[in-house]
Amino acid sequence: MFGRHLPESNTISFEFFVWAPVLLFSMVAHEYAHAEAAYRQGDSTAYMLGRLTLNPLKHIDPFMTVILPLVLWFGSHGTYTFGGAKPVPVNPRNYRQYVRGDIIVSLAGIAVNLVLFLIFTALFATVGTLAEAVPVLGPTLEILQRMMYYGMWLNLVLAFFNLIPIPPLDGSHVFYHLLPPGAGMQYRQLQRFGFLPIMVVSFMLPGVIQFFLWPAVKLMRLALAMVIPVALPNGLPS
Repeated sequence: MFGRHLPESNTISFEFFVWAPVLLFSMVAHEYAHAEAAYRQGDSTAYMLGRLTLNPLKHIDPFMTVILPLVLWFGSHGTYTFGGAKPVPVNPRNYRQYVRGDIIVSLAGIAVNLVLFLIFTALFATVGTLAEAVPVLGPTLEILQRMMYYGMWLNLVLAFFNLIPIPPLDGSHVFYHLLPPGAGMQYRQLQRFGFLPIMVVSFMLPGVIQFFLWPAVKLMRLALAMVIPVALPNGLPS
């Protein structure tokens, strides 16, 4: 899933230590945004359970945060990875306005990932400019720039993947409210199956996933086209 717009690293193990901290931070920020939004909407469930924090230890899920990213990365020989943090528990019945609160909380994580994409894009360009100005720091700044690159792409993927209206992803909470009450209630029952529905769609109808991730690809290309003249003045490495 990762493009190659920076020099190749020596090993996939080294590359793992470049993107892993960025992915962890981005996933934690996503879940923290849900917890913060829920608290502001009147639900203190996440707060009471200690999830209203950026402490990664509170958000780590053994499978989604550790095992899945490792298996995908090393299993694909360093060409693909993905993961997720432990979902933040919320009680929508505590929201001051149920529908409005549910939509805001559901979209909060996506919004934070899009903001992080913009921040990482700016940092990608800034680090590149600094590397040109201070060549002696080149090797260190190159690693930092790789991290910023992954930050751009991972946050776009997290944002648009979560927009898919299939339970238990965030987009399904918004889609649920667009359906007639009866149909919406039945559709929401799919949440009890956890990630099984999205896994089935991924294997049986991969085009659906590609459709929702295509905007992420387009935005990444657009962002790189805008910042590469500054971040990589000599152009993309071959």
